[in-house]
Amino acid sequence: MDLAGKKVLVVGIARSGIAAARFLASQGAMVIANDAKPESELREAAKELRELGVMLSLGGHPESLFENADLVVLSPGVPADLQALESARRAGVEIISEPELAGRFLRGRMIGVTGSNGKTTVTTLIGELMRTAGAGVIVGGNIGMPLTSLIEQSSERTWTVAELSSFQLEMIDSLRVNVVVVTNITPDHLDRHGSFENYVRAKNRIFSNQTEDDWAILNGQDQGVADMVATLGVRSRKIYFSSRGRETLSGEAADIYVEGGRIITTMMPDYHGETEAIKLDEVPLPGMHNVENVMAALAATFCAMGTGTNDLPVLVEGIRRFKGVEHRIEYVAEIDGIKFYNDSKATNVDSTVKALESFERNIIVILGGKDKGSDYSPLAPLIRGRVKQVILIGTASDKIAEQLEGAGPMTRARSMQDAVLSAMEVATAGDTVLLAPACASFDMFDNYEHRGRVFKEAVHELASRQDSGWAGRLTN
Repeated sequence: MDLAGKKVLVVGIARSGIAAARFLASQGAMVIANDAKPESELREAAKELRELGVMLSLGGHPESLFENADLVVLSPGVPADLQALESARRAGVEIISEPELAGRFLRGRMIGVTGSNGKTTVTTLIGELMRTAGAGVIVGGNIGMPLTSLIEQSSERTWTVAELSSFQLEMIDSLRVNVVVVTNITPDHLDRHGSFENYVRAKNRIFSNQTEDDWAILNGQDQGVADMVATLGVRSRKIYFSSRGRETLSGEAADIYVEGGRIITTMMPDYHGETEAIKLDEVPLPGMHNVENVMAALAATFCAMGTGTNDLPVLVEGIRRFKGVEHRIEYVAEIDGIKFYNDSKATNVDSTVKALESFERNIIVILGGKDKGSDYSPLAPLIRGRVKQVILIGTASDKIAEQLEGAGPMTRARSMQDAVLSAMEVATAGDTVLLAPACASFDMFDNYEHRGRVFKEAVHELASRQDSGWAGRLTN
């Protein structure tokens, strides 16, 4: 793809948009960066882009810019049905996502991880396991580094491990993912995609350019995954992981599965048939969903590196050492016997369900944020059985309160600091305070990472007061 002298419009000036603009400029393209926000809200990004020689168009989406471009590159936060994009389509302008742009220049092969929940943990763990096994690996996408910023690091021997969201996938064209992992499929981002069916179709695009030589690693116990595969199809070789024995919802036998308190795999022919990979009590992360994440990551590593050449004990030791990822059921602190966990990455209902299932009882849970068109009623049974108090924050508070009425005691907080103080007031030794919002963060925070950091700062502030001789409960 020759970019020299091409007029390229990058839409959305966030992390991915800046990375795309930087790469395009390095290739000699004439780059214009566009965003609906005014420059007053984008000062640092605007300064960086100008220093790269990128022109800026801020505060709106002029249709003439879109119509006259040779190529439009979308950041993940920009909806594919933006009105100005229709003008570009009518003018015959190619429109692609930032991962699609990266895919045209990345060397080597790719592992792509998608799904509603667990993507970040699986992506991170695959990277760590493959490094442990001696592979050349770079990790990015929807976490960490945008894919365009990884291009220079790639080589013909490199594996790129990418977390890929539905926002990133809906505008891919030629991107080939050699090993696909689908963790699960549950309703999410309905405010963006309009329907669950559209959301599933966006996810399914990850398979678009696979061949029969590629791999699809699928959750054999997830109904959403089973329905997607049955309806939309997969042409690559299917590998199933299962948390409930070898039988799967599709009727096919799982290749890596839980049985008798162990993870068993049939993917290691050098170990003669069924092989114990690791005992469940050796998996360092809480919850059966994390056991599924471990199985998915192991399967991806086996497919990428060849099951006959991996050193299974080395990989298992890598699992034992894995500390998880920030903002995903992340232990923060213990104060007066009360443990605090940050699961700010729980941005949908199913993710919050899995977080609540990781703790048996006496949970004070902080819910709320920006609604994504979700149904919160599936949380009710877990709240009745395990939750001592619900603390609501954000613009979705009214909707959550209405849908969970009667499930358990609820109170409201004006800020994250207020929510942490309120949790401390009702908690006693042995309780768990869990941030698992089931919502997006953009009503109060820049992103889920910002939300998680603010939560942790509030908890550490409480801990420091305790260390300095503070005792008893704080009042607002």
